[in-house]
Amino acid sequence: MTNKKVLVAYFSATGTTKRLAEKIAGVTGGDLFEIKPEKPYTAADLDWTNSNSRTSLEMKDKNCRPQIASKIEDIEKYEVVFVGFPVWWYREPSIIDTFMESYDFSGKLVIPFATSGGSPIGNSGENMQKLAPDAKVLEGKCFPVNVSEDELQNRIKEWLE
Repeated sequence: MTNKKVLVAYFSATGTTKRLAEKIAGVTGGDLFEIKPEKPYTAADLDWTNSNSRTSLEMKDKNCRPQIASKIEDIEKYEVVFVGFPVWWYREPSIIDTFMESYDFSGKLVIPFATSGGSPIGNSGENMQKLAPDAKVLEGKCFPVNVSEDELQNRIKEWLE
């Protein structure tokens, strides 16, 4: 679909975003990289109804930067970086902020993509642009779990034109 070198980086708490990332990598021929937290999230950590759960506390603190377990050694070789995540509190999870601050995205096209139980992607693209000011960060899109291959291909084609 593109002759540009593509990376599909994603954080997936439950496996839903991972499946979407794998589909995007398949469509684009991109390499996959999982953004794994140094300290994995438990079911209790992910309980958004508990105001004292780990995710609730992280998302309340805009300066929170959960540590990532591994690094991409050669990010400079990629021209396009898809960044995937579940929508938490109407935006990208704090670990995505860690990811965006961990690399130099200068001159790269960064495309956010998300999964959600019903929330929109919100201001994630704008937030990510602030963290990577020398990149071109698109608005991105939140996809339904059962997105068709055709819809995904059409959206990716629009992004890469």
